Amino acid sequence: MSASTVNVVRSPLKPRRMAGRRLANGLITTGAWIAAAIGIFVMGWILFTVVIHGIGAWNWAFFTKLPPQGQYSPGHGIANCIVGTILITFGAAIVGLPLGFFGAIYLSEFGRTGRVASAIRAITNIVLGVPSIIAGMFAYGLIVVPSHHYSGFAGSFALMFIMLPVMTRTAEDILNLVPNELRESALAMGVPRWRATLGVVVKAARSGLITGGILAVLRVAGETAPLLFTALSSPYWMTLRGPSSYFGGPTANLTMFIWNSANAPDPGLVRMAWGAALLIIVAVLGVNILTRLLFQRGKEW
Repeated sequence: MSASTVNVVRSPLKPRRMAGRRLANGLITTGAWIAAAIGIFVMGWILFTVVIHGIGAWNWAFFTKLPPQGQYSPGHGIANCIVGTILITFGAAIVGLPLGFFGAIYLSEFGRTGRVASAIRAITNIVLGVPSIIAGMFAYGLIVVPSHHYSGFAGSFALMFIMLPVMTRTAEDILNLVPNELRESALAMGVPRWRATLGVVVKAARSGLITGGILAVLRVAGETAPLLFTALSSPYWMTLRGPSSYFGGPTANLTMFIWNSANAPDPGLVRMAWGAALLIIVAVLGVNILTRLLFQRGKEW
C-alpha cells in the first residue's frame, strides 16, 4: 500500500457545520411555534366572538319553539331547524357511510392496484376537490327540478355526495394501516377472504373506522351552499306528509337559518343567528372531543 493511500485513509473527517444546523433548526422551530400560536389565537378569537354574541340567545324557548315569521319577539326559537339538521345529516349518513365503507374495503382488500380501483381513486380525488356548491347544483338538477319542489331529501343527497369520497378515502387509509400479517394468518387458517376481511381486518381497524365515519359526518354538518339549492328553509315543523315534509317541501335547518337571519335588520334575529352558530360549534367540538376520548379508551382496552 502506498504512502498516499495511507494518508487518505487516516485523514480526519471534515468537521460538520453544527452552528448552521442549529440555526436552521431554531428558525424552523420558531416559525412552527409562531404559526401554531397564530392559528390557535384566530380559532380562539372566533370561538370567543361567537360565544359572546350567541350565548345571550340561549334559553328554553330557543331550543323548543319555532322561529319568528317576520318581526322578532321574545319566546321564539330554532327547534325545527335543529330537528331538520339532524334528519338531513342522518339521511346523508345512512347512505354515504355504508357506501364509503364498502368502497374502501374494495379498494384496500380486493381492487388494490387494478384499473377499476385506480379509476375509483382518481374520481374520488376529483370529487374531494369539488366545491360543495357544485354538489348542491347536482342535486338540484337531479332531484329538485324533476320533483318541482325543494326537500330535505334533496339536501341529504347533496350532503351524501360530499360525504361519500371523504369516508372512502379515510376508511381506505385506515384499512391500509392494518398489518398484512393479520390477513395472511387468517387466510392460512382457511378462512374465506370476505370473512377474513370483515372479521379480522375490519375488527382491527374498528376504532379508526368509527372515528373516520364521525369526522365524515361532521364534515357536512355545517354545510350551507348545498342546502341553498336543495332543502332551502322553512319556519314550520316538519310533518310526515304535506309541503313541509322531508320528501315534499322545504326543510328547516340551522345553516340556512343563520344565512337568512345574520343580515336581517332586526337585532333579535341577528342574535338568534349567533346562537345557532354557537350551537353548531358546540355540537361539532363536543362530538370531536367525545370521539377522541372514546378512541383513546379503545386503545387502552
